[in-house]
Amino acid sequence: MVSFPSWKHPWSLVTATVSLLLLASAIHMFLLPLVPSSLDFFGVRQNSATCAALNASSDHRRTERWDDVEWGARFPAYSHGAVTYRSAPWKAQIGRWLSGCGAILAAVEVVENIGGKSCQNDCSGRGVCNRELGECRCFHGYDAGEGCTRKLELNCNLPVSPEHPFGSWIVSICPAYCDTTRAMCFCGQGTKYPNRPVVEDCGFKINLPTQSGGPKVTDWTKADFDNIFTTNGTKRGWCNVDPDDAYASKVKFKEECDCRYDCLLGQFCEIPTVCTCLNQCSGHGHCRGGFCECDRGYYGIDCSVPSSLSPIQEWPKWLRPATVDLPDKVPSSDLLTIKAVVKKKRPLIYVYDLPPEFNAHLLEGRHFKFDCFNRIYTDKNRTLWTDQLYGSQMALYESILASPYRTMNGEEADYFYVPVLDSCIITQAFDAPHLRMKEQKGLRSYFTLEFYKRAYDHIVEQYPYWNRSSGKDHIWFFSWDEGACYAPKEIWNSMMLVHWGNTNSKHNHSTTAYWADNWDQIPSFKRGNHPCFDPAKDLVLPAWKRPEPGAIWAKLWTRPRTKRITLFYFNGNLGPAYENGRPEDTYSMGIRQKLAEEFGSTPNKEGKLGRQHIANVTVTSVRSSKYYDDLASSIFCGVLPGDGWSGRMEDSIMHGCIPVIIQDGIYLPYENVFNYRSFAVRIKEDDIPNLIKILWRFNETEIDFMLANIRQTWQRFLYRDSVLLEAQRQKKLFSVEDDWAVEFSKLEEDDVFSTFIQVLHYKLHNDPWRQDLAQAKKDFGLPIFCFKRTQ
Repeated sequence: MVSFPSWKHPWSLVTATVSLLLLASAIHMFLLPLVPSSLDFFGVRQNSATCAALNASSDHRRTERWDDVEWGARFPAYSHGAVTYRSAPWKAQIGRWLSGCGAILAAVEVVENIGGKSCQNDCSGRGVCNRELGECRCFHGYDAGEGCTRKLELNCNLPVSPEHPFGSWIVSICPAYCDTTRAMCFCGQGTKYPNRPVVEDCGFKINLPTQSGGPKVTDWTKADFDNIFTTNGTKRGWCNVDPDDAYASKVKFKEECDCRYDCLLGQFCEIPTVCTCLNQCSGHGHCRGGFCECDRGYYGIDCSVPSSLSPIQEWPKWLRPATVDLPDKVPSSDLLTIKAVVKKKRPLIYVYDLPPEFNAHLLEGRHFKFDCFNRIYTDKNRTLWTDQLYGSQMALYESILASPYRTMNGEEADYFYVPVLDSCIITQAFDAPHLRMKEQKGLRSYFTLEFYKRAYDHIVEQYPYWNRSSGKDHIWFFSWDEGACYAPKEIWNSMMLVHWGNTNSKHNHSTTAYWADNWDQIPSFKRGNHPCFDPAKDLVLPAWKRPEPGAIWAKLWTRPRTKRITLFYFNGNLGPAYENGRPEDTYSMGIRQKLAEEFGSTPNKEGKLGRQHIANVTVTSVRSSKYYDDLASSIFCGVLPGDGWSGRMEDSIMHGCIPVIIQDGIYLPYENVFNYRSFAVRIKEDDIPNLIKILWRFNETEIDFMLANIRQTWQRFLYRDSVLLEAQRQKKLFSVEDDWAVEFSKLEEDDVFSTFIQVLHYKLHNDPWRQDLAQAKKDFGLPIFCFKRTQ
């Protein structure tokens, strides 16, 4: 008989108890998935003859080598050396293994521990209790000690001085009321709208241009009290302006006072909206500006982890179908811990529930709603997708959290995901005094390295998993411009996810033109001497691109060669020689500038075109209003660096244009696992003057071949899984689906997340270092024949 300790809320616990006993009585009760997955989880596309041959060989010993000739005949490479698996042109060795073994992967039984530990003071209503660890994750502005009871003082202003009466400039600088839990500035009591934000230059004097066309300059030493606090009838201060009067032009107001904080819309932040959180708290919590306040019984950054207090019928999809085993006795110090047996396919990923300083606080404390996230919400609570290229970090994180590959059993896990959000750290490095970089020489790169180092220290001290492989089975995402260049030396053994794979074989230094991101000055005892990217262990993932339903509906990626009238196309910033160009000579490592000098199709500041400009080659700095159609009307498209990576590879692939990569020693998305020769062209930086001559050498057959491969592969550059998770949430709220949801639901091929999982699966069985781990007791869901010992 199961006994329970005394609880304060009997009705919810009676419900939980009944649910547990009902499920326990049905030993093999299978709960149907609530939401369809974009991944082929239970079904696989496989060749029956191949499966039969592999299963017949399942009694072979683990150390037996594959016969490369036999496997080469079974899964032949085509002319460029690629082997196709699920429509993608993989490098031959990878494609053959995935075709032969990945295609027959079976589900295995995994024991998931559903925690029930309690937290001190139940986190005082100011945080969420991690019931696996019994630790509080407190809201922004509260300390985890003593159950979130201690309020922090996070000032808006740096220390004042006679020269800087409000402190020197920082994003949170405030002449009004400072909310010290978030280091954010508001109008405050005594004004008509006390909760209206007073952001940055809104509260300070603006000096008009000294000459025609010059910029306005903010004087950070002088508060603009007249324009934020006055009640004058015709020119009310920002904190007293009635929105209706302002929109009707009855009163004037300061234009610099726009609405930037999340959860608010309208010029005057007068419209409350849904805040943006990871997976929108999975339907089990309330989003408070980036931090999920979870319902009782749930925890995790997105409230996706159930505890023994939550009804089993409401468990998330990644814990279904399940068989539950209840213990005979309940420990006196903790609530009931449930063991659930769940069938899953490998690879299994354990996601650390890090202290919120590494993720949720960065989301809740952001001063600009578009930072970090790939979406916000309209006044009607409809999804508004953004162009935030770094939103990929959120998209992947959301997919992992909701994935059937997720596990809470660290002993069974194949990989460990460490969710440090550098896309938020870097964008917020100048936001508030508690994020100062004095000890890091003012470098955002150095500052971010310290965040990763503290996360490493935390998981080494609190968890047993790092030492079993020296971190080789851990995964970190570095989304910023130059990737993992600033990774602390302690974590370099791990797998790095980046958007730009600089091996430093040619560009062996920081390539950024922005001083605060330069990593050359980071001390070697902090960073070590590692490259930015190691193709043997790391992976380049695509950047985030906003869902464009029109492009999908028009199927721009399918446009044939005969309708592509431009031979070569590049549209983007070309540096200081052009109006509004980046002023630094080091921008793009000078590569875009070299391209423009040869083939520029719009005049530079001196009125000159490129030396070799021809009619069907477009190299322009003037952003086209028909950018996507221009890409789809071109045969070849330039993929050149920006301040590190840029989104040109994704633009090319998604519009069916053959990428022409000009950046030496730098890997692009999937380039260390895909066979790029089958759908892309690489040209050395020194060969830029010969660009057109090189492209003319490709005949129509070769061009059609590459275009066909792009049509097969382009969806692997979309974060479709994350988009569909949002579509499913929206479908529960609205009877009519948005266009993006309709069009993305029609797509069926593998996306970024599917590709990521396939790469992990291959690495799980083919990385040489794994052979030294004691994994003999694990069930991998594969015949023994597939365990290849790499020598």
